[in-house]
Amino acid sequence: MFTFPILAVRKVIARGEEDAAANGGFRNPYYGTRPGEGEKPGFWLVGDEGVYIISNGKLAEGQKPLVVYSTECYPKGDTDWWDYKRRHFGGDDGIEFIDADLLVPSFNRSFGITHLGIQLSENDISFSLITR
Repeated sequence: MFTFPILAVRKVIARGEEDAAANGGFRNPYYGTRPGEGEKPGFWLVGDEGVYIISNGKLAEGQKPLVVYSTECYPKGDTDWWDYKRRHFGGDDGIEFIDADLLVPSFNRSFGITHLGIQLSENDISFSLITR
């Protein structure tokens, strides 16, 4: 499982919305192979050098998206990040779009939660709300 602070998830979603409003919409996480899919508020879950979420609004020239690493898989802070990523995300790089409409209503109804848990299986992504 990969965990992210709820406040950070909210900031990533908000940043994507701000960038989209300023720069003409949302980026396609699938590099145009699935036109229109994922081009709405949300974020990308990325497995690369570590596992992180990234804002998805279109960016101005030279602008960088907001990136937040999972608690368990941050290359600059976790010595076993590669093994953890391989075990829970897979050895290959990958990207999945997560729709804000799937999560934000739950965040708003669940007082006291502090983290979002994201668990991947071969065919599914599941979410859990965590209080720490």
